[in-house]
Amino acid sequence: MQALSTILLLTISNIFMNFAWYGHLRFKSSPLWEAIVLSWLIAFFEYCFQVPANRIGSYQFTTAQLKVMQEVITLIVFSGISILYLKESFRWNYLVAFALIIAAVFFVFANFDQKKCSVPTKPVTSSFNVQGG
Repeated sequence: MQALSTILLLTISNIFMNFAWYGHLRFKSSPLWEAIVLSWLIAFFEYCFQVPANRIGSYQFTTAQLKVMQEVITLIVFSGISILYLKESFRWNYLVAFALIIAAVFFVFANFDQKKCSVPTKPVTSSFNVQGG
């Protein structure tokens, strides 16, 4: 349940984040200061979901796993916003780049921990006794 909550919160957070970062590009004629202020207001809501997502997720995932998960969600959300909202085309090289990032997910979540090579140790004992004299 924590994993689902984390993914849902990260997704909502990323929707706000992508609109804060890229939504203003649709209104390039508006003054830059307005875009900055509006973006900061939208980013507030992003943080309202991002912080709880990381807090809840930290009980089940490492920070590296959380970050990679967040990046994958960001790419999915960004792709949707750029195609549907910004009306940009999706290119084949974007797909290749995203596939490589998905490969990063595999490596972050894979369990490559192998049993450590352990050499049995015996206490070092001397075969002779040195006595002062």
